[in-house]
Parts: sequence; structure tokens; C-alpha cells
Amino acid sequence: MSEARRRLPRAFYDRDTIEVARDLLGKHLVHVVAGVERVGRIVEVEAYLGPHDLAAHSAKGLTPRTRVMFGPPGHAYVYLIYGMHWCMNFVTQAEGHASAVLLRALEPVRNVEGRTQGPGLLCKAMGIDGRYHGHDLLSGDLYAARPAREAPIRIVKRPRIGVDYAGHHWARRLLRFYIHGNPFVSKR
Repeated sequence: MSEARRRLPRAFYDRDTIEVARDLLGKHLVHVVAGVERVGRIVEVEAYLGPHDLAAHSAKGLTPRTRVMFGPPGHAYVYLIYGMHWCMNFVTQAEGHASAVLLRALEPVRNVEGRTQGPGLLCKAMGIDGRYHGHDLLSGDLYAARPAREAPIRIVKRPRIGVDYAGHHWARRLLRFYIHGNPFVSKR
């Protein structure tokens, strides 16, 4: 069965953000570029829980940048940090909830070149940039899929990276999830 036939349905994203984040671990991120499938195994993510989460971009309310987060689940929220690195999130939960899961690291599976440890490096290696902001993850060219075989994993929970500005409560919450022992997880 091809990657496209194992694409995750919208209902996968229309659930509690923490559950979606944990369930994304081990799934494949697929980006079809010029007919070539780039595939990476998702090994590290962070959950952002909506406008009440002071580390989430949606904490500043509905803006042109965050509109996608407030939209229906199963769309890509892609943004630029430091004026040079693209980062990609998957929008989760019901429309209006404004929550998302940041993809932090991938294990290359097929046709992925370059480092994939960190959200900016992940996007660069997968060829993802601002053109994919608002992209429907049920499309045929950028989506997440179940692998042909899912190996059992052990999930590690840690605080998110780089969110000290959100205050002690939000900075210390265990909302970063990764696959224990995977060599492609960020080193922090």
C-alpha cells in the first residue's frame, strides 16, 4: 500500500492536541516534490494548546498570521522564525480552538537529504516553506501517513524548547514528546 493510501484522515487531527502530538510519533511526513516522495518518520513534536497557552502563537489572538490555527483541523501552520527558518505545525481540534502540533524532528526514510533535527532543519530538508501555510494535509503532495509497519515506541515527555517567555507554568509543562532512544531527536 502506498504512502498516499495510508494518509491520516481529518478525524485524526480533530482530537485533543496532546493525543494528536503523541500519536504523530512514528508516523510519516510525506512531501511530493517534482514527482519524488520525500518521506521522514516523525520522532519529535511539541503541543501548543490554544490561546490560553502563553507559548502558542494563538495567545495573541486571531491575526492574519494565526488565522490558519483558528481554522479547521488538518491544515499546516507554517511560519518563519528569525527571518530565516521555516517551521511547520499541524492544526488540531475543532475550528476556533487554535491549537497545533509543531514538528521538531524527523528520521529520514526516503529521499531526504540534510539534517532533520530541529523544526527549521526539518522544513529545509523536506522542502517546506511559506507556500505551504494553510495547506490541507489531506492533499496529495504534503501529508502525514501511517507507515506500512508501526514498531512499538516508548514516548519521552519534556518541557518545550525556547518558550521561557511564556512564564513558569507554560514553559515547564511537559508538552514536548519524542521517541526514546531515537538518534534523530534534538539534542536539547
